[in-house]
Amino acid sequence: MPQFTVRTADQLSALLQAFRKEAGLTQSEVALRLGVTQQTYSTLERNADTVGAARLLKLLNILGVQWVLGKPSPEEAAAQGAVKTPADTDQPHW
Repeated sequence: MPQFTVRTADQLSALLQAFRKEAGLTQSEVALRLGVTQQTYSTLERNADTVGAARLLKLLNILGVQWVLGKPSPEEAAAQGAVKTPADTDQPHW
């Protein structure tokens, strides 16, 4: 399965819609499994940046998608302007 890097919550809406369509499910079918109305699910899909983690995980399970977390490579982190923490270096910090 291809992996998608999500850096902002704004990217979720398009991905959720694509995953739903790939799974061959309508908004009504997903809503039923999620325990909400079709209108509520439609709003959720359009405004995915407001979805809580528990509901998002349940939705991803319905869509047959897993959520994998990882740290970016040093090159990716530098390109993103990530701030290093003491845990990111080999130097002891007292």
